[in-house]
Amino acid sequence: MDIDLATPAANIQWQQDKCPWNEAEETDEHSCAVKNVSICPYFCGIEYLDNVLCCYPNENPLQGTE
Repeated sequence: MDIDLATPAANIQWQQDKCPWNEAEETDEHSCAVKNVSICPYFCGIEYLDNVLCCYPNENPLQGTE
């Protein structure tokens, strides 16, 4: 899985929300997940129709339950 909410809007055909962590820090450095590299500590999963679940600014309640 490769999820990056910092994709330029010109490159996609659908509505996309900005990463709340990037908005809070006024940056584009954070990604939800990058294939074979990392998963954001606020990433809480994917729900139907590919909606990314983000728990920022709260701790991920699922962390450590894998």
